[in-house]
Amino acid sequence: MDFNIPEKTQQLLEDLDAFIEDVIKPIEQENDNIRFFDHRREDSRTDWDRDGLPNAEWEALLVRMRQEADKAGFWRYHLPERFGGQNGTNLDMAIVREHLARKGLGLHNDLQNESSIVGNLVTVLMMERFGSEAQQEQWIPKMLNGEARIGFGLTEPLHGSDATWMETTATRDGDEWVITGEKYWNTGLHHATHDYIFARTSGEPGEGTGITCFIVPTDSAGFKVEEFMWTFNMPTDHAHVTLNQVRVNHADILGEEGKGLQTAQLFVHENRIRQAASSLGAGLHCIDTAVEWASNRVVFGKPLAQNQAIQFPLAELYTEAEMIRALIWKTAWQLDEGVDHMEITDKVAMCNYRGNRFCCDAADRAMQTCGGQGYGRKLPFEHIYRHHRRYRITEGSEEIQIRKVAGKLFGFAARAKG
Repeated sequence: MDFNIPEKTQQLLEDLDAFIEDVIKPIEQENDNIRFFDHRREDSRTDWDRDGLPNAEWEALLVRMRQEADKAGFWRYHLPERFGGQNGTNLDMAIVREHLARKGLGLHNDLQNESSIVGNLVTVLMMERFGSEAQQEQWIPKMLNGEARIGFGLTEPLHGSDATWMETTATRDGDEWVITGEKYWNTGLHHATHDYIFARTSGEPGEGTGITCFIVPTDSAGFKVEEFMWTFNMPTDHAHVTLNQVRVNHADILGEEGKGLQTAQLFVHENRIRQAASSLGAGLHCIDTAVEWASNRVVFGKPLAQNQAIQFPLAELYTEAEMIRALIWKTAWQLDEGVDHMEITDKVAMCNYRGNRFCCDAADRAMQTCGGQGYGRKLPFEHIYRHHRRYRITEGSEEIQIRKVAGKLFGFAARAKG
């Protein structure tokens, strides 16, 4: 097996580095934009007068970053050529996500809302994979130019990992469907024009079939954002949504009726493996920063790094990072080779829960290594920890990921090979 980074991907990394230095870094230095990334970051990003939503200046800066990256040909990299992309592979994206996150906090790859110069355009991919030709022509250009912004409404107040037990329902009424229910942690609803809403249309609670994905306008009668829920890492864009007899056209179903969970699984599988790669990169940034700090910090007349109590925990984490990377790359490569994502769902789960846990462990250890400085906000560890801690819950909790692995291992699901 060839474990070298493909030549094309290596060239992409070099081009991205040059773009960051030539275009992105100068933007960070304009008008004190660096406040969004230094010790003032959380307060600068949050509009406390709008109940903790993202600051308008902050979001405008992210839009500018995306426009510059799109103009340079990077932002749509993973998309098919017909949508302005470069047919980037899953392996490409895993390598890129790690590389960008390892560079640390910055406009090039913001952790908090997953904005990056190489876009993670999962809602677009859902439309590309499951939308009809008419839907793709209608939606994808608008999604890419920002005219249409679509949220993802799967989780409910009483149902998260047990999505098959969701209580939101949709009933057919002629050429329309009437949706009633609630959604929780519905991300991006402060500016979304539409929402992917998953609702049971047939079958019994707990069944994997009978759930359908609808494209619902957020200005529909009966669609209401009840609140935006504050979180460990602010600002927030996570909404609690109620749907009271919301009507949508039958033509606004995404994918097949009753097979909406297949659509949702694409979203979570694409996100899980990329989250793992980002977590790997962010964790390595914590290790890199801690090693540099300990090497320069002098205590009791010698560098702190000379103490094995400092060396060994970081060495253990660095070893773990190498193993996690190998699994991420292998799994991404398998997806590129055409292995159905449901066949290796246990491998995707392994990547996700171990990658996210590694990042939190690395941030915590870096904090401890750097002492009081590590606990303060001038170093990035607290921000990285707070952000990546959520990934151990979202897109399926650690326990759900381990359950997937156990299901294959013990034969409760189709047994995995290798």
